[in-house]
Amino acid sequence: MARSTRHVVLADDHDLVRAGILGLIELLPDVEVIAQARSGEELLALLEHVNPDLVVTDIGMPGVDGVEAVTRIRARHPSMPILVLSMFDSAEVVQRAVASGANGYLTKSAAPQELQHAIGVMLETGSYFNAAIARLLMHRVEALGDDGLTDRQKEVLSLIASGLSSKEIAYQLSLSSKTIDVHRARIMERLGLRDIASLTRYAVRRGLVKP
Repeated sequence: MARSTRHVVLADDHDLVRAGILGLIELLPDVEVIAQARSGEELLALLEHVNPDLVVTDIGMPGVDGVEAVTRIRARHPSMPILVLSMFDSAEVVQRAVASGANGYLTKSAAPQELQHAIGVMLETGSYFNAAIARLLMHRVEALGDDGLTDRQKEVLSLIASGLSSKEIAYQLSLSSKTIDVHRARIMERLGLRDIASLTRYAVRRGLVKP
């Protein structure tokens, strides 16, 4: 008896990257990408109307970021497999994604064949973590603060979320604007976020600023 086609929803804010991933997925037998999203909001809206066998999503997307989207998907669809495909390979980001409900995690530096393998495994077993990601999951993240942020990083984050510019933050903290820009870049990398709106929402959720 022929196997039924398994359905995948794909989310990534870069059109070229998403097209490449789409092409790799659709080379797999009996697998079809039935919907695509450019943001967390689009992904959540799609899942109100389709019920895929697997969600493949980036983390660093504008608007609702991938981790928040995973959290909401898991709340609404407890058994839906979710594979995070991200450029971020830090223990903090991987552990955040899995804690939010991801069943699998793969970095975009992986070989195309591994992505295809991961999707096949996810569709069969519901989870996929290679040896490198498994080590990151077991890594003890240094307790510097919420999600590994230092006290200074949390201070900078709260000021960014309050709407201050780098120059204004630098003046308030007696630092240079360049130093503030470095802090912001490191905060984004550590949290797996890409824009100020996502940083602001994160800061509000963590109670670093009032909504």
